[in-house]
Amino acid sequence: MALCLLPISVFALPRPIPASAAPDISGAPAPGESFTLQSHAPDTQVLILGGGVAGIIAARKLAAEGITNFLIVEARDELGGRMRSATFGAPKRQLTVEVGANWIHGTQEHDGPANPMFELALKHNIKTTESHLHTSITTYDANGAVDYLDLVHDAMDAYTQLTIVAGARLSENLVDLTARAGYALVGQKPKTLHEMASEYYSFDYTYAQTPEQSSFLASAWNSNFTYEVDQGGFSDEDLLSIDQRGIKYLIQAEAAEFLKQSQVRLQATVATIGYSDSGVSVTLTDGTKLTAQYAICTFSVGVLQNDDVQFSPPLPEWKVEAIHSLTMATYTKIFIQFPQKFWFDTEVALYADRERGRYPLWMSLDLDGFMPGSGVIVATVTGDFSKRIEAMTDARVQSEVMGVLQTMFPRVSIPEPTAFFFQRWFSDPLYRGSYSTWPASFIPQHLINLGASLGNLWFAGEATSEKYFGYLHGAYFEGEAAASQIVQCIKDQQRHPQPPILYAQNTYPYNL
Repeated sequence: MALCLLPISVFALPRPIPASAAPDISGAPAPGESFTLQSHAPDTQVLILGGGVAGIIAARKLAAEGITNFLIVEARDELGGRMRSATFGAPKRQLTVEVGANWIHGTQEHDGPANPMFELALKHNIKTTESHLHTSITTYDANGAVDYLDLVHDAMDAYTQLTIVAGARLSENLVDLTARAGYALVGQKPKTLHEMASEYYSFDYTYAQTPEQSSFLASAWNSNFTYEVDQGGFSDEDLLSIDQRGIKYLIQAEAAEFLKQSQVRLQATVATIGYSDSGVSVTLTDGTKLTAQYAICTFSVGVLQNDDVQFSPPLPEWKVEAIHSLTMATYTKIFIQFPQKFWFDTEVALYADRERGRYPLWMSLDLDGFMPGSGVIVATVTGDFSKRIEAMTDARVQSEVMGVLQTMFPRVSIPEPTAFFFQRWFSDPLYRGSYSTWPASFIPQHLINLGASLGNLWFAGEATSEKYFGYLHGAYFEGEAAASQIVQCIKDQQRHPQPPILYAQNTYPYNL
């Protein structure tokens, strides 16, 4: 999809207010007041909490700088974070499917900047196939196959217009709005079921939230900085991983090049984090205590929002405000395997239900160049509907899915599926969702505070990325940046804290 031009400088971020210029309104003890390292040396120099992309790339940066006294703490039994695959299918028809990250979004155009995840995929020979998500589409509604591709293309054009208007607003430093308001500014007000389904495909399918729940400005620049080459983006190409080792293999293979077994602790869930200017202490759920001079927390913003990890002292108010200013969106892929294929020959199908967002997107894996003969079709739901189905039994979700398929193919005698599965991302205490996105209430000061350090504790992940939130390459860049800051602290033998903004303020006061 063609995208508009946006200014490279997204915002001129406000300068942090020095702590001396304003009282501490956090209501929490100052870092270090309730926790200090004991007199003995810490267990390790750097603790890396989380073994996803941000954690592994942070570790690689430390190792490259000669800092090898670190430990990665990962709750699962393997590295990879939200790059998570599953063995799916009936006996003798099993295959590896991606329940989490599936695509490399943006690759490289000519000798321009390369997406680092694309480079890792090439380096480790990850098998991918190009997705034609905006051109290989079949459309359906309650009457079966109905052609409304013109409306789908209109919705794509409307999103492009939305980014153009967003670019103009950024250049004039105008306030953010909801993406719904942005659509209104370009005259896009979907009313019919076909129009709403088309808009869903152009917007919700990417951000896993509705336009009403999403930032007008951030959704526009987030797309452009990945796809729009003129704005420093990589390319407009999407590569779908079909590697039977799982897309996670690219980060696991990279980790294997520099990690020693002693530098990784798997199946270790963090319960509490104590932080101060002198170090960091972590307690695992099994009671094990780990101490370090520095630490990087790469937990999802969903985990931080749900208090799945306790901090000591409690997080200051400015950090809590920043954490809750983002949305942890949920993107759910529902995998269904049948004895044989009976559906469309395009890559995707769009279904316009009477309820917006009810099983609207269908992707076929049983295609030449994908996983031919697999008998697998994937339904996708997002946002609040993802949360809805997570509260239901698998049997009930399967019944609903089968009902939609029968509606889409009224003349087909659809057999019972041989396998059915979906990952409950929102309910999982290790994730609490799929990836972060910005609501319209989010402001740049909150981003600064989200990434700001607390004592010797740093924060990194896709959520702390201004340009690339929600993307694997966002996690890559943020992990590398956090590790670079800690390297500087270690080399200088002094702290270089990231100062927060104690007051996130409007330009104009409320005159009530």
